[in-house]
Amino acid sequence: MILLLRFADRARRIVWRILGPRTIGVRGLVVDQQGRVLLVRHSYGPPAWHLPGGGVKRREALVAALRRELGQECGITITAPVRLLGTYSNLRDGKSDHISVFVVEGWHQEEADDAEIAGIGFFPPDALPEEASPGTRRRLAEWAAGEVSDFSW
Repeated sequence: MILLLRFADRARRIVWRILGPRTIGVRGLVVDQQGRVLLVRHSYGPPAWHLPGGGVKRREALVAALRRELGQECGITITAPVRLLGTYSNLRDGKSDHISVFVVEGWHQEEADDAEIAGIGFFPPDALPEEASPGTRRRLAEWAAGEVSDFSW
């Protein structure tokens, strides 16, 4: 299964470079009672930690996609209104990705079993794992500062 996911990820990257489709995604900055943030590590791609989330389907609202992705990847059910941190663009490598990041402070968690998630954990924002992605580090720094400084992913 993991080899299939890695193959699919590589194929997706090649198609994106050739056709350059526009994608819209969401990420959840899920904060627990101790102020730690939820990060996930995927079973495909580089072994990095990211904010959980994924793509928005056609005719799907952003917050609906956030609810779906957090539920699938992490077993998170949102129980309170979320706040938009910002919407960012990733135009590198021929991409046209646009990602909205929402702060999620009201939630509860049940067990999730998603084959694409290799690891899940809560981390203090000032003690992130070494493998936290640069985009994740930038979003968390903006959240801690209370303002978005750059809308590039």
